[in-house]
Order: sequence, then structure tokens, then C-alpha cells
Amino acid sequence: VLQKGLKENFADAEVSVVDCPDLTKEPFHFPAKGICGKPRIADVGGVPYLVPVAQTEKVYDLNTVAKEIKLPGAFILGAGAASSKILGVNAELIAVVQTKSEKKPAVNGSYIAQINPADKGCLLEKYSSKYNDCEFGLLANLYASEGEPGKVIEVKANGRTGELNFVTCLRQTLEKHYGEKPVGMGGTFIIQKGKAKIHIMPTEFSACPLNTDEDVNNWLKFFEMKAPLICQTVFVSRDPGFDLRVEHTHCFSHHGEGGHYHQDTSPDSVQYLGYLLPAEQLFRIDRPQETHLIGRD
Repeated sequence: VLQKGLKENFADAEVSVVDCPDLTKEPFHFPAKGICGKPRIADVGGVPYLVPVAQTEKVYDLNTVAKEIKLPGAFILGAGAASSKILGVNAELIAVVQTKSEKKPAVNGSYIAQINPADKGCLLEKYSSKYNDCEFGLLANLYASEGEPGKVIEVKANGRTGELNFVTCLRQTLEKHYGEKPVGMGGTFIIQKGKAKIHIMPTEFSACPLNTDEDVNNWLKFFEMKAPLICQTVFVSRDPGFDLRVEHTHCFSHHGEGGHYHQDTSPDSVQYLGYLLPAEQLFRIDRPQETHLIGRD
């Protein structure tokens, strides 16, 4: 299903079932070896807690989320907002955490991307270099598993010929095929070659309410960042009525760039390599009571 859909949007695409590579090794350096074992996804909070006005009291903990999704000690990958209470500023969170279990403390391999006050560029830092908690704020889309090795879906796509980004293409392909039945997936992928359009939220929340997508885009800071970029993604083919963010992807690198992935900007040369799994369960945590569809791109 995925290969057929990708071939409509990429010059070359190949999807197969393989053994998950050891994710503790390069280029990942994750705290768990794989993404297998009781795969599930969680949509926590939501964009309505960020716009039109940030509700900064919305703070969560990945260790607590692991318990709430009935998988204490879960290995969690995903995209969210850092806790402004901890950092003192607003920032993108690239979540890579082995949550705490009865036997072991948490290992936080996450990154944070924020606007560098010195030069207004990207400041990417390993979370654990400054902080020793597992908090986040406002919203996150998370893929969780036991972090075990096992069979995964390997996705390769090179040379983008269509308009859709890699994740949207995968998601819409699933939606087209499965229709009313929601299918959710998560995992990690690398943009191996090329460049990508990435945003980072400003360090200060907007003083003026952000009431339209245009307002949000004018507030966000956009960059073109170069490969290799290691991306954590969660997507659901369609929202079964839980007010989900249907796709969300954050990336980090080992060359100081990272943030929220939108699209590659070098369609001819781009190369994607991903390792994904369908989730067995979906959890919706602290769903906003007042909602809207602004700022979900």
C-alpha cells in the first residue's frame, strides 16, 4: 500500500519489512535498540493550548504519559513543545526518551531547538546537557513502544516528483486505501540528502492572539536546513473524532540544526530512509475542550 502511494509522489520508492537496525548506533544514538513491542501512539494536549494564546500552565511528563498509555518504561519518540516552565523560553522538543521503570531511571535522549538570541539562527541542544527531567508543554504527538528489536517497515523514497511531503504522502496513501478505518504509524526517518524547510517557534509566546494560519506563519521562524536530519514522526490516516493532529514530525541533526519538518526543498536530490510501525492503540490525553484547526500544518 505504502509503496504504491509513494511511487505517485517520488521518482523511486521501495517499502519492505526488515529487522529494525540497532538505533543505539549511528546516526540515531537513541537510548533503545528498536521501536518494537506494544506499539502505540498518544496525542497529548493540542494546538489550541498554543494558539490563539499560549496556556503555559499546560505541562506534562513523559514518564506519566508512559503510565497513562499503560506502558510504563516505554521508549517514546515524537514531536512536541518543550516546557517553558523548565526552559524559561518557548522551544521545539524532539522527543527521544526511554521512560523510567521500576528497575531503571529515565534516559532522556531528546533535543530542543530554539531561536538563538545571539544571531536569530537555530540553537539545537541535547536536552540532558542542561536539564534532568522529562517534562514538556502544551502539546505532543508521541509514538511509544517497548523499545525492542524486531520487524519494522523500511521506507525508502528518492527524488520527489509530487507536491506532498514524505509524511503527508504516507498518511494520505493510508487514508485513500483504508478509508473510514484510522491507521496510525510512528517511528523515525532520515533525510539522507538534500535540504528541508523547518520551523522553530520564537522564544517568546505571541503577545497578540494568533487567530489565523497566516498569523501563525508570520510568528514562526522558517529555515532551510541541510541533511542529514533525523526525524521523529507520528501520523494517523484520519481523525476518528478525537480532535487529533493527524501528522507531526520534528527532527534533529549532529550538525546543530533541527525543528519542525514541513517539506524538503531539494526535490531532485532528496533521499528518505525510514523505519516505521503501525500502532495497535491510540490514546488521547487532555484533549482541549475548545478547539479549532488553526496552526496544525
